[in-house]
Amino acid sequence: MSEQQSRFKVKFWGVRGSIPCPGAETVRYGGNTPCVEMQAGGQRLIFDGGTGLRVLGQSLLSQKMPLEAHIFFTHTHWDHIQGFPFFTPAFIGGNCFHIYGAIAPNGATIKQRHHDQMLHPNFPVPIQVMQSELCFHDVTIGETIKIGEVAIASAKLNHPGEAVGYRVMWEGLAVAYVTDTEHFPDHLDPNVLLLADHADLLIIDACYTDEEYNHPKTSKVGWGHSTWQEAVKVAEAAHVKQLIIFHHDPLHTDDFLDSIGAQVQAVFPQGALAQEGKTIELIPPTQPEKI
Repeated sequence: MSEQQSRFKVKFWGVRGSIPCPGAETVRYGGNTPCVEMQAGGQRLIFDGGTGLRVLGQSLLSQKMPLEAHIFFTHTHWDHIQGFPFFTPAFIGGNCFHIYGAIAPNGATIKQRHHDQMLHPNFPVPIQVMQSELCFHDVTIGETIKIGEVAIASAKLNHPGEAVGYRVMWEGLAVAYVTDTEHFPDHLDPNVLLLADHADLLIIDACYTDEEYNHPKTSKVGWGHSTWQEAVKVAEAAHVKQLIIFHHDPLHTDDFLDSIGAQVQAVFPQGALAQEGKTIELIPPTQPEKI
């Protein structure tokens, strides 16, 4: 195994929630919607297919074909799937993409929902035009999926229409991807704590501040998202090593996010905000770190 393959790499391609927000005030953190790439044990895992997936796809074109990857969807609200029809590698024959998602409350499978989003009048090109091999897998929430040496556990999140959180485990390392989810008013969500338990890295929905969430005129209660203050509570209770605040509100400018980042680090020094292009490398505990 090469030194590159002996790392657990996490890269952020899209970190915003709700809607893309390009512009001069969102350059440093990025304006693309959710997409996180993980590489571990020789496997490429992609979490969510927001507009960040398009950017990831362009990057993958420079790599040797054919490609194989596993794409996990938390749910299929627009901001998490709108990049999939623009994922160029999926249009190239010989590539293979395994696509995972839970069955929706109305009974729709992940395959049906991707098929429907690319039908007229929503989109001009049907999914059948994609020449790669698309293998769809229905996720049973609570099951653990094995892909080579990598294990992916799942749990239900508190979000309108339901969402799934994931915990990726390899070589004694664990990364939790927990978005979109809303905290409970009187206790920490046991499903979130389960996913985050002693994780080396927790990527968690913290779309709002407590002030925004509880604002008397523009309350966000019931919208399906949490706050950075609640994210810190989860990180502390679950004893995570690193915390990444994710799913930034489209109204939050770079300067505003800077201020949130400073507040996060003041109470949780190993905390930071997700930024497009940022890569985090984790080293398995069995491997000595080079000095």
